[in-house]
Amino acid sequence: MNQELLQDQLEKLREKYEAMGQDMNSYLDGLLLSNYLPYWEYARLDSLMSLQHTKTDFPDELIFIVYHQITELYFRLSLHEYEQIGNNGRNVLLNGEDKGWRDKLEPGYFKERVRRINEYFRALTTSYSVMEMGMEKEQFLRFRMALLPASGFQSAQYRKIEICSTMMNNLVHVDHREKFKDTPSDHEGVKEMFQFIYWKTGATDLETGKKTLTLKQFEQKYTDELVALAVDYSDKNLWAKYLTLSDEERNDEALIAQMKMLDANVNINWPLQHYKTAARYLLRDESGVPATGGTNWQKYLPPRFMKRIFFPELWTDIEKENWGKAWVEDLVQNK
Repeated sequence: MNQELLQDQLEKLREKYEAMGQDMNSYLDGLLLSNYLPYWEYARLDSLMSLQHTKTDFPDELIFIVYHQITELYFRLSLHEYEQIGNNGRNVLLNGEDKGWRDKLEPGYFKERVRRINEYFRALTTSYSVMEMGMEKEQFLRFRMALLPASGFQSAQYRKIEICSTMMNNLVHVDHREKFKDTPSDHEGVKEMFQFIYWKTGATDLETGKKTLTLKQFEQKYTDELVALAVDYSDKNLWAKYLTLSDEERNDEALIAQMKMLDANVNINWPLQHYKTAARYLLRDESGVPATGGTNWQKYLPPRFMKRIFFPELWTDIEKENWGKAWVEDLVQNK
């Protein structure tokens, strides 16, 4: 190694540890004694591969649980980007000096993080054929009964993605949205809107209209956490951060395209891919079969019923009126 470069790096290390009140030589001694880090330890592969606990002996149940875990990992990556956007991004210099959060969101940084989220959802949507065509229908219809009342409906991370994307009143059920258009996003306002959040109607018993156990469990575990998150992100969700940009920055066509793509990915492409898959396994007749947990998937998943749109200001009235229609027409044409 170039001696001058080596001396420069050692000096930077010395400055780093000195700033933290630490002795560099002690850390170098520890480095000499440390073992090399193999891939399987870094990725915790032994732990990762031990997390698939199936409930039945049907072989295809392993596919079901693994893919749901993959989904949650992509959600985790998405939420990491939302956190970066909400807090203006963390700027850590290469020598380890932490400069903290930026005072102002940089438009290029913002656009890149939205692009990343779109990539995660694109990967999820295009890979969903693993679920759609990767299991025997007979096996699925049997082993699913052992999973009750668990349901993908109970994904708290997906609910967090919605909350981190838009103002809370855009997540209220379409039938009540007008009522809450001017409701403040303080704790009391969010709590009130949360009672009318759109997805609760998707977890009602098909016969009685009462809350399913799936929804009751979810509310008991996550309501307080989700309400607190909605209050915290009331001024730093994706739309709120977009509004902090200058007029010129907001009118960037590439940024608007990424924002609209995210809206479509989360609110059209992802739920309709679920709908397509659910129809293959659960649609026996006009009424269909309830999903695991008894969720009303035929009313809950199609965007045309819920009309949830993160950024309605970016879409024309015609686009909002036909929300999700193009996806369905394309699906029918390509059958």
